[in-house]
Amino acid sequence: MSNEKITSQQVAALAGVSQSAVSRVFTPGASASKKTTDKVKKAAAQLGYRPNVLARAMVSGKSRIIGLVVAYLENQFYPDAIEKLSTQLQKRGYHVLIFMSSKTTGNIDQVVDEILDYQVDGIIAASVALSSNLADRCRMAGVPIVLFNRAQDSDNLSSVTSDNFAGGSKVARFLIAGGHRKIGYIAGWEGASTQRDREVGFVTALNQAGLSLHAREVGDFVMEKASAATRRMFASDPPDAVFVANDHMAFAVMDSLRFELGFRVPEDVSLVSFDDVPAAAWPAYNLTTVRQRADLMVAETVKILLDQIDDNKQDSQQVAIGAPLIVRGSARIPEGWDS
Repeated sequence: MSNEKITSQQVAALAGVSQSAVSRVFTPGASASKKTTDKVKKAAAQLGYRPNVLARAMVSGKSRIIGLVVAYLENQFYPDAIEKLSTQLQKRGYHVLIFMSSKTTGNIDQVVDEILDYQVDGIIAASVALSSNLADRCRMAGVPIVLFNRAQDSDNLSSVTSDNFAGGSKVARFLIAGGHRKIGYIAGWEGASTQRDREVGFVTALNQAGLSLHAREVGDFVMEKASAATRRMFASDPPDAVFVANDHMAFAVMDSLRFELGFRVPEDVSLVSFDDVPAAAWPAYNLTTVRQRADLMVAETVKILLDQIDDNKQDSQQVAIGAPLIVRGSARIPEGWDS
């Protein structure tokens, strides 16, 4: 077997086209006729030719690589969203490198040097925190960043989230309409904007109806901690309804209520959550939850990032996508309720 490197000149000669035509065929977004593309790809396959992506990047100044940073994958929302992000970016001619950040802090400063070493064209940070120092470093390097499912109190960073405040408000109005008055909340990690905004929207709507939280515990977006929070919340004077900050925790809360503490859902306590991951629709959970519209979130994230790559002077954007309440069987349904 020969170790000789097949070149684009050899492909061009076999296909009967110019070397520049070969380059256009293998350059995402470049123009080449179907006839030329078919001839070049047939010749490349026959010779076993693969284009040198790194060499092309050195010439163009673009690596066509996007760094995707995530903190954890246990929550079903993230594997699904990551698959959608990767698919959409690949359709646009980009490759995705996934980097894992700290689970405890969700801060990506510790991996930024590694990310930038790969000469990425852009970064998507999925539910991780970003320091102002890191944002400045990336900006100086000409690498745009978009936060996915997380926002920060800065107009200098682009972000795409659900409308978490409105989603929390919807849950409160739904529970109040169902006749609940002793309403509890199990929070996620308190450093997350998603957690903060969902709770603020929820509590604001309760207060507007003359109610306040009956009980509050923290589950940190971790199943085991959510189970412990449930035991504390229901140890005495239990609520008759609970809003849980995401589905991942809500599954643990429901299991603890039914199989450990002996409560019936929804007869004894209504349970509502946020995300609408696939398991929420399983008959075992049948969870009423606010749906994060991942397809729309992904499409907006990819559009913002690629627009900023093409025009590095483009202004940052903060997008909040409407999130509908999906009514199932885990909570009492108000009479005449129209979602």
